[in-house]
Amino acid sequence: MASHTPKPSDRRRGKANDAAASKSTTATPTKLDRMTALLHRKNGVSLEELCTTTGWQSHSVRGAIAGSLKKKGHVITSEKADGVRRYRIGDPQ
Repeated sequence: MASHTPKPSDRRRGKANDAAASKSTTATPTKLDRMTALLHRKNGVSLEELCTTTGWQSHSVRGAIAGSLKKKGHVITSEKADGVRRYRIGDPQ
């Protein structure tokens, strides 16, 4: 009898399933996820705090707010108090 050698497609499928399984169990929050969590706080979050959390420059943080988060349906509000602008997120539409 001949021994059975797995087909290359079988090997790839197994590795892909293993990678997907391990990725889903050890998924870390993305920078956008961290931004969203901060924006949900009662007092909101300042631009400086968002820059520190993400490691991005201020124009990148504002771009993520105006682009990615709004595309996800979030309503972003901002208000200036004591010379500091604070951003807050509303409920998704």
